[in-house]
Amino acid sequence: MSDLLKNYLGGRWVAGSGAGTALFDPVLGDELVRVDATGLDLRAGFAFARESGGAALRAMTYRERAAMLAAAVKVLQAKRDDYYAIATANSGTVKNDSAVDIDGGIYTLSTYAKLGEGLGERRFLLDGEPARLAKEPLFQSRHVLVPTRGLALFINAFNFPSWGLWEKAAPALLSGVPVVVKPATATAWLTQRMVQDVVEAGVLPAGALSVVCGSSAGLMDALEPFDVVSFTGSADTAALIRSHAAVTQRSVRVNIEADSVNSALLLEGDAPGSEAFELLAKEVAREMTQKSGQKCTAIRRIFVPEALYGAAAEAISARLAKTTVGNPRNEAVRMGALVSRAQLNAVREGLARLQAQAETLHDGARHAPVDADAAIACCVGPTLLGTRNAAGSDASDRIHDTEVFGPVATLVPYRDAAHAQQLIARGQGSLVASLYGSDPKALADAAIELAPLHGRVHVISPDVGALHTGHGNVMPQSLHGGPGRAGGGEELGGARALNFYHRRAAIQASTAVLDPLV
Repeated sequence: MSDLLKNYLGGRWVAGSGAGTALFDPVLGDELVRVDATGLDLRAGFAFARESGGAALRAMTYRERAAMLAAAVKVLQAKRDDYYAIATANSGTVKNDSAVDIDGGIYTLSTYAKLGEGLGERRFLLDGEPARLAKEPLFQSRHVLVPTRGLALFINAFNFPSWGLWEKAAPALLSGVPVVVKPATATAWLTQRMVQDVVEAGVLPAGALSVVCGSSAGLMDALEPFDVVSFTGSADTAALIRSHAAVTQRSVRVNIEADSVNSALLLEGDAPGSEAFELLAKEVAREMTQKSGQKCTAIRRIFVPEALYGAAAEAISARLAKTTVGNPRNEAVRMGALVSRAQLNAVREGLARLQAQAETLHDGARHAPVDADAAIACCVGPTLLGTRNAAGSDASDRIHDTEVFGPVATLVPYRDAAHAQQLIARGQGSLVASLYGSDPKALADAAIELAPLHGRVHVISPDVGALHTGHGNVMPQSLHGGPGRAGGGEELGGARALNFYHRRAAIQASTAVLDPLV
C-alpha cells in the first residue's frame, strides 16, 4: 500500500484514521499515494485557525503580510522540480501544461505580494470618500474595509491543484484571513505538498494555512458566521453548498465558480486566411488541447459566419491533427491524459450526448496514444464537432447546455451579429468569451454586448496577436468568475479580490475621530 498523506489542521500534521483513498497515475495506472480525513476534529482545527492564525495575521500590516507571501514564493520556486514530477505522475500533464498550473500559481502569489507592498503599514482599508450626515460638516460617515474575523474555506476542483490553491489563498492571506483548503481528492497530492513545504519553512504564522485531504464531509458544518467559503466545481455541488445551513442560517459568505460553456466568436468581415481567422483557429486548437481541455475557461463553442463554416472546420481540424496524445514523459507528446478513469468515462458520455445533435469534424479516435497502453491510460484525442448550418445551431440545444470537461468543442455557424449574440446567450452565463476580428469599433461594440454574459471578454485582434495572454489563461490582474450558470462569483481582479475577505462597515463620527483613519 502507498504512503498516506497527512493533513495539516490545528497547527499540526495528523493522519486520517481510515485506510484512505488511492490516487493514481492516469497514464501508467500505478497507485501513487493515499489521502484520508476520517476522524479529524474539524471544529477544533477550524477554531485554531480563527483564533491563532487569524489573530496573528490581523496583527500584521498589509506590507508585512505581503512580505510573508513573497517568502512563500521563494519556498515554492525552490521546489518547482518536485512539483513538476508530482503533476506528471498524478495529473498526467505535459510540462507546458504543468507550468500553467504550477508557475501560474506561483506568479499569482507573487503578484499579490507586490500588490500588498503598495498597501503599506495599514491594517484596514478605506472605501470611498467621507459623506456629510448633518447640516454642519463636523459629523460624517466613512466606510472602512476590515478583515473578517473568520476563516476562508476553499473547496477546489481537480484540474488546478496549484493555481486553484494560490489564486484564492494569496488575497485571503494578504487580507489577514486564515485559510483551510480542501483539494479535490484525485489530484490532492500537489496541493498537500505545496502546503507542507510552506508550513515547514515557517514563513506563515501557525494556523494561517491548513489542508484537509480526502472526504469533505463535515467541512461546511464546522463553519461559523464570519467565515467565508469559495467553491470551484460542478453546479450540482454548488447548489448543495448554497443550501447548507452555514449559508442559509449562519450567513457564511460564499463564492461559486461552476459550469461554463465558454465561447469564441469570429466577427463578420474576416475571410479565411486573414490574420483574425488564423488567430481564431490557433487559439481554438490550443484551448481544446491545453491540459487536455480540463479547464473551466476552455473554449467549448466556436461561432463563425455561416459562409465560413467549412473553412473554419478545415483550419481547426488541421491544427488538431498535429497533436500527439499520450505519455507526458515522452518528449514527442503534446497532450497528456485526463486525470482519472472517472473523468475519462464522463468525457466519453458527454461526447456521445453532443454527437447525437452534431456531426464529427475531427475525430479524436484518430489519435492513438503514444508510449501508453490504450487500455490503461486515460487518454482521449481532441474532437471537434459542428452543427453545419445556422438552423442546426438553433435546434441543437445540447451544445449550449452541455460542458464536456475534456478536449471537445463544437463549431457553430451564425447568420448575422444578432444571431451570434442570441446563440452565445443560450450558454446562460460563462466565465469568458473571446472575440476575433480586425475592425476595432466592431470588436469594441461586440465586447460591450457580451460583457453582461461573461466575467471576462478577451479580444484578439491582429495588433495583439503575439501579445495577448490567451483566452483561457486567468491573469490575477483581471476578474475571474461569471454570471448565471458560471456561478455568479468573482475572484482576482487585482485588489478587488480582497473585498471578499473584508467586511465593510460605516463609521459615523466627528471629523476629529475620522481624520486619523486616513
